[in-house]
Amino acid sequence: MPVDHYENFPVASWLLPKPLRKPVEAIYRFARTADDIADEGDASAAMRLEQLAAYHAELDRIERGETSSHPVFVPLAAAIRDHAIPLAPFRDLLSAFAQDVEKKRYANFGEVMDYCRRSANPVGRLMLHLYGDHDPRHLAYSDAICSSLQLINFLQDIAVDYRKDRIYLPQDELAAHRIGEMQIAQGDTRGLWHMMMPKQIERARKLLQAGAPLGRALKGRIGLELRVTILGGETILRKLHADPGCIFHDRPVLTKKDWGIMLWRGFF
Repeated sequence: MPVDHYENFPVASWLLPKPLRKPVEAIYRFARTADDIADEGDASAAMRLEQLAAYHAELDRIERGETSSHPVFVPLAAAIRDHAIPLAPFRDLLSAFAQDVEKKRYANFGEVMDYCRRSANPVGRLMLHLYGDHDPRHLAYSDAICSSLQLINFLQDIAVDYRKDRIYLPQDELAAHRIGEMQIAQGDTRGLWHMMMPKQIERARKLLQAGAPLGRALKGRIGLELRVTILGGETILRKLHADPGCIFHDRPVLTKKDWGIMLWRGFF
């Protein structure tokens, strides 16, 4: 299972040191399947929450030292045991996924950042733990990067998320720019849309830049991986800035050319 499918995870499995590929794959599978429970298919909200509760129960089993037969949790339990991984980040992820089932609007940026704290930041903290890095400064840098990447993904997916009846743009900021849900539904970028989006983009950019020193602080493959990830976020932000309405007709993605440039720049 390639780890580049889940957007908050490392950009490419081949950049990972070989001893860490299995634990990262186990963490990825946990996050991917839990996210799918919350987001995919036509299950009812009650059924989704019940399945996520079952994931919580499996984490409790691991904490008690009990054996699991669940295909997602057998390798995850081994990774947690072998690398002494704390359980809190996994519980935070499940909390965010459950919130996606129940909460569809965010009143202000503080609520959005609280979601990012649980939906994105745990991924970076898990990766740093696997690399044996517990420096508080590095954890803060990682949180900034992961939250920024989550915000960038929200901007990429404004149209996609609206079709799922989700809006992650803060409601108070939409109101301040006189942007209603009908405008998003219609893909209408008139009015103050081109004032609102640059502010969202710049905020995500500043957050990404705040965490960027981590890319140079970490040595070896993890440093390269992180620098490429940061460059990927910057590339998407440039595309969004060039056309703030592209999300409605041509969702910005990383091309092969982008990847080549990012990898080259990541080495230097």
